[in-house]
Amino acid sequence: MEKRTILAVVLSIVVISGFYIIQYTFFPPKTNVEREAPVSAVENTIPVESTPVPVQNGGPVAGPATPSTPTLTDNTAGEYFPQVEQFTVIETPLIIVELTNAGGDITSFKLKEHGDGADYVDMILSGNREAHAFTVAFGSKDAEPVRSFFNIRRISDMVIEYYRDFAINDGVFRLTKRYTFDPDEYMFQLDVTLDGGYSIPSLSFASNGEAPAAYTLAFGPQIGPRFDKLDGNYDYRRYITFANGKQKDEKSSANQDTIVSGRVSWAAITGKYFAFIAVPDATAYELIFSSRPPEPGLETASRFFIVRPPLSASRCTDTFRFYLGPKTQKALAIYDNGDNDFGYTGLRLEQAANAGGFWGILNPLEALLKWLLNLFYNLIPNYGVAIILVTLLVKIILFPLTKKGSEGTLRMQTMAPKIKEIQAKYKDNPQKMNVELAGLYKKEGYSPLSGCLPMLIQLPIFLAMYNLFNNHFELRGAMFIPGWIPDLAVPETIFNFAPFKIPILGWSDLRLLPFIYVGSQLLYSKVTQTPDQANNAQMKMMLYVMPLVFFFILYNVPSGLLVYWIMSNILTMIQQLTINKLMAGKKAALAAAQPEKKVIVPPKKKKWR
Repeated sequence: MEKRTILAVVLSIVVISGFYIIQYTFFPPKTNVEREAPVSAVENTIPVESTPVPVQNGGPVAGPATPSTPTLTDNTAGEYFPQVEQFTVIETPLIIVELTNAGGDITSFKLKEHGDGADYVDMILSGNREAHAFTVAFGSKDAEPVRSFFNIRRISDMVIEYYRDFAINDGVFRLTKRYTFDPDEYMFQLDVTLDGGYSIPSLSFASNGEAPAAYTLAFGPQIGPRFDKLDGNYDYRRYITFANGKQKDEKSSANQDTIVSGRVSWAAITGKYFAFIAVPDATAYELIFSSRPPEPGLETASRFFIVRPPLSASRCTDTFRFYLGPKTQKALAIYDNGDNDFGYTGLRLEQAANAGGFWGILNPLEALLKWLLNLFYNLIPNYGVAIILVTLLVKIILFPLTKKGSEGTLRMQTMAPKIKEIQAKYKDNPQKMNVELAGLYKKEGYSPLSGCLPMLIQLPIFLAMYNLFNNHFELRGAMFIPGWIPDLAVPETIFNFAPFKIPILGWSDLRLLPFIYVGSQLLYSKVTQTPDQANNAQMKMMLYVMPLVFFFILYNVPSGLLVYWIMSNILTMIQQLTINKLMAGKKAALAAAQPEKKVIVPPKKKKWR
């Protein structure tokens, strides 16, 4: 029994510690982002040949044959193109989007219903320099994005178009980017059009020895919101694709990109609470997830590229839809049930909302617990109270299993003398010892699993609750106790001594919940320990040292998770004290049922005189 207990504790440490330490890499806090002044027109042009370039068909004639990098149209011939950067803001009830005519890109995508400190959450997170999203580069991933100033055509309040002409060889083609926003959704549509007219029969560009491509559409360097570090507690980034009805987690490292070829239903970069999801049309694009290179002031990147294969026709229009918003079932499920303005059904975007779970098999259980959490919140609008009530309800439901496990432990203790007797008698014959032990268990009507099985049944519920309270979107910004726990999704703080940091640990905040947790865990260990554990030095070390180990592991976890864990310990102690009283009577009955051993006193020998 001692070995099984030690194994259970070790497995718990591996599961929980691995979730925080192994799966995620710690990064130092990033610096504040300051917006640079708009760059000049000269900096936004693709370099042209130093020799004079003749003009034909409204643009200069380039030299070498395709594939190559196009040169800019001479603005003195043909349509006029602006020489300064211009910004446009489009606002809906859900989002505020800022666009620039420098490349026709998006520079900011803020979510009005979700705060990020004093401002809204911005889904486009850049470093210390200006960074655009949804840029177009002629050629492959490593080609320089177009930063030329485009003309702007405002189609309507929700539709805006950017276009500019470029010359290649003896012809001119036009790049057009049209954005269509929806007032009721976080998803928008981007149409990219290349039109070579009659002068360019095909478009293909190559750079840096890469395979030729028509263009690359890029998002990066990072999705929002702002974060201190990506460690799984505060936030994380995961790459996901969904194709042929199956979701796949894509792996990426700081040294190697992840390339996905062929058709996919959608691809996503997900964080703890928000997601960027790309839904391309039916073209077989090459998709690239990349964690490099980081921007200045941004230690890690999460970039996404859509590479358009070479264009064999003179004109094409590719349609992309992008979702930038909360990673919640409510916001994403509409693309599965048809309740959206894009006509999607069965898109399964809600799969991205489940990407932060331990195992997919636990999703239904987690969904049930989430439903209960929201039910209690509707009754008492405080998620801290809701967490306590869900924990209480689960403990009540699991009480029969907990009681059964305690009964099994008690039965094992009463059988301990007989078990030790058999082990001592057949210590040199393990096979015979196992046969005798099996016969004893059968005679007593006892199963060795009766003490451990209830614990194993409760483990999935524990993991599902752990993941729920660590990732539930509604806990973000949810206050429990004013002045102490203002946000259940982040660690609480009672005193901040920054910029000083505790050496090695790197802590700059004094937190109260981890100390309360250690106290509850030590009391829990004291109440639940068995007599054989109290007399075993190895088990005593496990019972009293492990809470201190978990103190360091859980010091920076979200406060909602610690509220659950503390309440779970307190309620388990109450349960155990109740069970101990119930078991006291049964223990006496079992002791009385044991046949009394008759003590035979040998007769005294007579002394011969």
